[in-house]
Amino acid sequence: MKLFAQLFAVMDKLSEKGARHSARNMGRRHFLAKTGVFLVGAGVMPLLPFDRTMGKAFAADKPKAVDNDNDCSYWRYCALDGNLCSSSGGSITTCPPGAEASKVAWVGTCRNPHDNKNYLVSYNDCCGKATVTNSVNCFTSEGERPGYRMGLHNDINWCMANTNKGYHCTVATLVGIANE
Repeated sequence: MKLFAQLFAVMDKLSEKGARHSARNMGRRHFLAKTGVFLVGAGVMPLLPFDRTMGKAFAADKPKAVDNDNDCSYWRYCALDGNLCSSSGGSITTCPPGAEASKVAWVGTCRNPHDNKNYLVSYNDCCGKATVTNSVNCFTSEGERPGYRMGLHNDINWCMANTNKGYHCTVATLVGIANE
């Protein structure tokens, strides 16, 4: 306990010394200007883009393109977060029997490695059926944006617009070629 008291006393003296030194060498307007810049900068910081890939996008050992639609590396799944319908009774574009496609969806832009074109891919959750335990679960959030813009975020239960809100799996339907 005594050690903490000594530590706080030292920190108190250092803080006081720093404050007195600043007061002698810096005017009030200078201090207010610097404080304003800091506060505005701190307020803008959450709006800056950030890299969620942690450098994986530029890794030398990046996996080759996969043509298996039951694998999370399949090019259409670049923005998919959920269970693959193709591994749980459905296909890449159709829900399994007993499930219905969500009325709302999110759209991602994925590059097809075979023709090097970007495609718009609509991701629809399939709702109304219990989740299968042996289904392949993917979390590929290439280009995902923070959750404050609902249409650009894939961590939402998109079955909320359906009568039966239970999530089962996700399909990836091509919408068209993205404008370059």
